[in-house]
Amino acid sequence: MSLDRQPTVIARTVTRLVVPLILVTAFALLFQGHNLPGGGFIAGVLTVTAFALVYIIFGLDYLEAELLDRNPSTRYETESGIVREYGAVFALGLAVAAGSGIAAIALGYPFLTQAVAFVEPLPIYGYLEVASALVFDLGVYAVVVGALLTILAEVGAE
Repeated sequence: MSLDRQPTVIARTVTRLVVPLILVTAFALLFQGHNLPGGGFIAGVLTVTAFALVYIIFGLDYLEAELLDRNPSTRYETESGIVREYGAVFALGLAVAAGSGIAAIALGYPFLTQAVAFVEPLPIYGYLEVASALVFDLGVYAVVVGALLTILAEVGAE
């Protein structure tokens, strides 16, 4: 596809329908990852896949202006701009993931030891399982999203 051509109506419509489904699937995998297949890594990859699809169909300026509420620019600099914010997401995720392991050490357990608590009874739902592994998964999710969005922005700017 050449740069001066607009995507078809079908491509734009399918993107608008598929992106929410991708994001719902990503969050479902994120929140079930401590018990079932899934977790922060695959949820982060799926989230960035949704952003990449929007970028491919609508462009980086649309992605930043409409979805990320940023002023789009034509020139990206590592020291300022959206890439710096993606780096902050990466750093925050790394701190959360490492902090979940260090918290176990502070409590006298081996690094990354996880705990589970059951909250019950809840109306309609029954019981809720709260696992500390979710904190680690959230950190991994932020690391993956921050790193891959940085790559997407840098490559997309060229």
